Amino acid sequence: MSEKNQALTDQQLLDMFYYMLLARRSDERMWLLNRSGKIPFVVSCQGQETMQVASSFALEKGTDYTAPYYRDVGVVLTMGMTVKELFLQAFAKAEDPNSGGRQMPGHFGHRKLNMLSGSSPVTTQVPHAVGMALALKVKQQSAISFVTLGEGSSNQGDFHEGLNFASVHDLPVIVMVENNQYAISCGIEQQVNCAKISDRALGYGIHGETVDGNDPIAVYTAVKQARERALNGDGPSLIEAVGYRLTPHSSDDNDLTYRTKEEIDQAKEKDGLIIFRQQLKKQAILTDEIEAKYESKIKDLIDEATTYADEAPYADEATLFDGVYHQ
Repeated sequence: MSEKNQALTDQQLLDMFYYMLLARRSDERMWLLNRSGKIPFVVSCQGQETMQVASSFALEKGTDYTAPYYRDVGVVLTMGMTVKELFLQAFAKAEDPNSGGRQMPGHFGHRKLNMLSGSSPVTTQVPHAVGMALALKVKQQSAISFVTLGEGSSNQGDFHEGLNFASVHDLPVIVMVENNQYAISCGIEQQVNCAKISDRALGYGIHGETVDGNDPIAVYTAVKQARERALNGDGPSLIEAVGYRLTPHSSDDNDLTYRTKEEIDQAKEKDGLIIFRQQLKKQAILTDEIEAKYESKIKDLIDEATTYADEAPYADEATLFDGVYHQ
C-alpha cells in the first residue's frame, strides 16, 4: 500500500475494504445467478474493485456527478446504490432505479445519486460527463464530474472529442481509464502503441498520470488531487489506473481463447483486494473479527437482495412506451 497519502483515517481504510469486499461478493453472487439461469448477463468488476472504490472515496457524495461504465460495481455501491438496487437491475425488474428493467445489466444510472445513465455504445459516457462538467461550470457549482471507461474505449472518437472539448473549456471533469489489459479479446499491445494511456493527455494540454490500480492509496490520492485542481479552475485530468480483469469480459465470453490460465493465476497474486486485506491486517487496522463481521453482514445483504429482486415484478406491459414517446 502506497504511503503517498496519510489523510485517510483507519476507519476510512476499513470502509474502503468493506466496499471492495461488498463489490467482490456481489459480483460473485451475480455470476452464480447467471450460471443458474436466474439473470441473463454479467459484466464483472473482479480485479478492479480497488481502483473503483478508492476513486469514489475521493469524490463528494451528493455533490459530484458520476458517469460509471458497465463494469463499475465498486463505484455505484460506494456512491450510494444499495445492494438491493444493484440486484434489481441484474434481474431487470420494474423497481430497478437504473432503467426500470429496460436496459442491459451494467448500464447504471441513478438520478438521486447524481449518476448519469449509461448507454450501450462504449465511451458515450465521456461526452455526457463533459457536458455535465460544462453545466457545472456555467452554473458555477462547486462540484466535479467523474467518468470511467476501459482502455479499449480510449480509442473511440467520443473519448478524444470529450477530452478536447473539456481541455479547451477548462472543465471540471476527471476521466479515469480503468486499464484492465483487455478490450474483450484484444490485449493492450493490440490496442495502443503508446507506453501509457495517460500519455494522450499531453496532446490535449491537460494533466495526465498513471497509477497502480491495485494500490488504493495511489488511486485515492490521484483522484483527490485531480478533484482539487478541477475545483480550482485548473481543468480536466486524465488518470490511468492499471489493473487486470480476473474474469472473462462478460458471462458470454470464453477468455481462455485469448489468454492462458497461468496468466490469470499470476494476476491473482497481485489482486488489490487481497493485498489490501493483508496490509490492513499487518498494520493491525483490520482484524479477523472485523473481517468476519463484514463477511456476515455482506452475505445477509446479498441474500436479502437476491430474494427480493428474484420475487419482484417485471415492468407492466402498459409501461412499454414510457420514456420513449412524449404525448
